[in-house]
Amino acid sequence: MAITLRRRIIRILLILLLLPPILAGIAGWLVAPGFLHPVRRELTPDLIREADASFAHSGGHREDFNVRAPDGILLRGWIVRPDHPNGSWVLLFHGVADNRIGVIGQSEFLLRAGYSVVMMDARAHGASEGQLATYGWLERKDTTAIIDALAIRERPSVFTGIMSTMHIYALGESMGAGIALQSAAVNPHIEAVVAEASFATLREASYDYAGLRRSPLLGKTLFAPFSWMLLYRGEKLTGLPVAEVSPEKAVATRAVPVLLICDEKDEALPCRHTQRIYAAAIGPKQVWEVPGAFHTAALGFQPAEFQRRVLDFFANVAQAKPVQ
Repeated sequence: MAITLRRRIIRILLILLLLPPILAGIAGWLVAPGFLHPVRRELTPDLIREADASFAHSGGHREDFNVRAPDGILLRGWIVRPDHPNGSWVLLFHGVADNRIGVIGQSEFLLRAGYSVVMMDARAHGASEGQLATYGWLERKDTTAIIDALAIRERPSVFTGIMSTMHIYALGESMGAGIALQSAAVNPHIEAVVAEASFATLREASYDYAGLRRSPLLGKTLFAPFSWMLLYRGEKLTGLPVAEVSPEKAVATRAVPVLLICDEKDEALPCRHTQRIYAAAIGPKQVWEVPGAFHTAALGFQPAEFQRRVLDFFANVAQAKPVQ
């Protein structure tokens, strides 16, 4: 009798121990397609009117800007010019499941400061074509196509010499921050990057989601099968080399100046991601942790300080002043 009871207890304990990892693995397998095919936020007429009102207030004038990516998909976006351009450009990168309107707030103070901006919908987002989001693997090549198209559009007769006089910077939020950092690693025309709430690696980000955005340790232990299955199936479905999708690795390959911003109360991509990127960066670097801010909310929580830091950072890079 005692042996039977002991066996039952052992079975119950094994079930309790093994059930959560098994369920986590099944969940990761099921979630993988959604990770690759994010919800598309459409660029509606109302959003366009909202953007036009913002540009009018900031002295900006938009033009449609469509670029063919290396694999043939059409990327759609805008070029927005200020009333009094200072000769420099900022590429703005939005977050996952968003579109170019997600960086409208950043465009406002940049336009007022004289920066022209490029606002594109990432592949598989907004009005751009494509079915798969690759979190920087293909998007970094898209960025190069965008920069090349921008150079041709601005000075077609002297394309070979334009890049020596155009100053190009990048500013990204969340997924867009990761794309901006990876783009700068492969494109020498990007002179500096501001990245808020970037992921360090796809694998590291998956631990936060596996841990229900509460405990990455839980995502690395009991719920680790969620991460394993999510990334494994994603890699098998697309051929995406998960280990190479890494802003952390990117900043270690080129000494581009970076201003890294993390939000103190970010549960989606906590500050440890930014800290890892900062530690790996080989170029001039700054880091700013924004007290009380949630994911990508630094501009909303501290608008004056956000604007000051970003504008000072770009100005220092342009004047070859120390930014560290």
